Amino acid sequence: MQSSTTVRHGPDSAEAALRAELSEGGIIEPKARWRSLAGGRTNLIWRIGEGATSVVCKLYLDSGGSLLFPNDADAECQALVALSGTGLAPELVESRKTSLGRCLIYKHVDGEVFSGRIECVAEVLRRLHSRPLPPKIRRIQQGATAIREQTMRILESCSSQKAKALKSLCPRAEDLHLNDAVFLHCDAVPANIIDGPAGLTLIDWQCPAVGDPTEDLAIFLSPAMQRLYRGEQLSAKMVENFLEAYGNHAVTRSYLDLKPLYHWRMAAHCLWKSERGAADYSAAIQLELEQLE
Repeated sequence: MQSSTTVRHGPDSAEAALRAELSEGGIIEPKARWRSLAGGRTNLIWRIGEGATSVVCKLYLDSGGSLLFPNDADAECQALVALSGTGLAPELVESRKTSLGRCLIYKHVDGEVFSGRIECVAEVLRRLHSRPLPPKIRRIQQGATAIREQTMRILESCSSQKAKALKSLCPRAEDLHLNDAVFLHCDAVPANIIDGPAGLTLIDWQCPAVGDPTEDLAIFLSPAMQRLYRGEQLSAKMVENFLEAYGNHAVTRSYLDLKPLYHWRMAAHCLWKSERGAADYSAAIQLELEQLE
């Protein structure tokens, strides 16, 4: 189902309406150049202005989130405030309710979508996971039982026969121990990592959380997410290097224990997406299932 925002406004008409409203409010210069950014799969995003003073405007749509990746403007706002000055996230400029919906404006991060050494991503995630816990961001349950229950909820919202087959593949993985809860991005796919002059910055914070650090490791290392956002999955050696660079052997051991469940959950998410018209997710299901074998 489309959101009410997308029903009322396509990208072009949304831009025109937002431009008028934000200019009238004195937030954006009336003559500033707007450029649609194609990276987002969930919300409408524009870069406004030029050079070092340019900003990003993200218009949150009424729907588009999922059980695995919620779409929460308040959560992104809280995350950006909590990480201000760290370089781990963009700097928030404005959070505003508009006639089209909630929008966030933050400083544009110069650079390119990440395509370099994955050890650098491990180091950035370790830095994030060492930050103080934000007080108002959702807490997610940790451990094997919680992952199984979440996956079953995803599959119960699917209607195809493949969902029944996926339910039968539930791995037997168990927890050996629980890790301390940390500040999570929860959507650290390659497209949400910008490589700029100051290093790597994480963007698109619409589903942050406090929970098990293995969540961020699993999403970044996911074969489906790597194929969808980077064009190819990581080799076994690259995964090994990433885990070594993360530098916390207790967490990486825990990730390896839970790895089958994380692959199973991502396969379920890909099925959920493919049933809702995201054709590229259909082929990605098998990439996760191959890891179960």
